[in-house]
Amino acid sequence: MQFVLDCSITMSWFFDDESDPYSEKVLTSLKENEAIVSSLWHLEVSNAFLAAEKRKRITESKIIHNLHLLESLRIKVQSSSSMREIYTLARQFGLSSYDASYLDLAMRLGLPLATKDNQLKDSAKKSGIPLYSYP
Repeated sequence: MQFVLDCSITMSWFFDDESDPYSEKVLTSLKENEAIVSSLWHLEVSNAFLAAEKRKRITESKIIHNLHLLESLRIKVQSSSSMREIYTLARQFGLSSYDASYLDLAMRLGLPLATKDNQLKDSAKKSGIPLYSYP
């Protein structure tokens, strides 16, 4: 099974204060399933690690280790829609362009969405996109 994965879930795997049972189940599910991410996911993850390093939440060596771990997971990059489509979706739901790209991907591919972001969850529900659940 495939699902769309956003950055909020990804980053929660690396910080104890952000981890929760749902995020851990999503990670575990990658043993059998494949996550699809927006083409901007790499930038968003890198930026989140840089910000965490500046705040002294994580060291550079730990970031490099975590990036290697991410590269070993069953995660596939899919290109985003046009700027106009992302803008329209972001404006319609009051999302950032980043979050709109994940919603767009789930809508285009007809896949469930894994996110911790409440506004993105609400937007997915309004769009008829199911949230990813793993037994």
